[in-house]
Amino acid sequence: MATDRISRRKALALGGGALAAAGGLGSVAAARSASAATDWFRLPVVTANIGRTNLGAREAAIRAVRNGDPGHRPVVGWQEIREGEGDTGEPAMISQYFGPLYRNAFLHDEGSFRVPISVPEPWKVVNSKATFVHGGISNVTPPRWINEVAVEHSAHPGLKFVLINSHYIFGAYNGPQKPDRRDEWDLHKKTHRERAMAHHDKGHLVIWTADTNNPGYENATGQGSERKAFHHGVDRVNWLPGDGSVQLDLVTTKTIPMNVDTHEARMAVFRIRLA
Repeated sequence: MATDRISRRKALALGGGALAAAGGLGSVAAARSASAATDWFRLPVVTANIGRTNLGAREAAIRAVRNGDPGHRPVVGWQEIREGEGDTGEPAMISQYFGPLYRNAFLHDEGSFRVPISVPEPWKVVNSKATFVHGGISNVTPPRWINEVAVEHSAHPGLKFVLINSHYIFGAYNGPQKPDRRDEWDLHKKTHRERAMAHHDKGHLVIWTADTNNPGYENATGQGSERKAFHHGVDRVNWLPGDGSVQLDLVTTKTIPMNVDTHEARMAVFRIRLA
């Protein structure tokens, strides 16, 4: 299988290309440029809803997420992050434990700050986008957004992927299951699919993290190739392969106790390479 991929890449190699500004990861032709295949790199990806119940446990929870794969820096999709809590709020804690070796995208964004993404070196963010989903429901739920970053390995420009992170409305398909919240949830699912497919259609590998607030969640896109690291619960890490130029394998999964509320962080440990 690996030999087939390398042969196909050689046959399709079109030379180096600049990143397309609109697409973030560039065209499929550029992605299939004459880059050498790489060894495998470890890629831990975490989905982490901090929660609101035991606020005194938040700092330890964020530290636990950072140290969830000892010796490695995880990529993290956060949910339930709040501004306006002074120096003891989550943004300051994330900045402390995910510091100089990280880019904390959207952490202070005016609208989408509740679902930031932490990206560590050696990965660099080459493009980012925040997509407004809906304005929430008064006294029920805040506005909802989908954040995404396109990243590439700093030493291997052809080694790229997109990470999408979001948090669906509570109570439409779990908890109280209120039908009047399902329009918002269904719109979120539709928008999630559109954003994932926009990258998939360009041949890019897409990984997504989310609190789906639906324990029976299948996948974001309806594509048979979309894979799940976790098959149950509301907190998910899924991925949708691209054109095969970047290969991703799931190595193992972990849970990271956070002790803030009922959520535990979930980690999918992948290996990734340029094929």
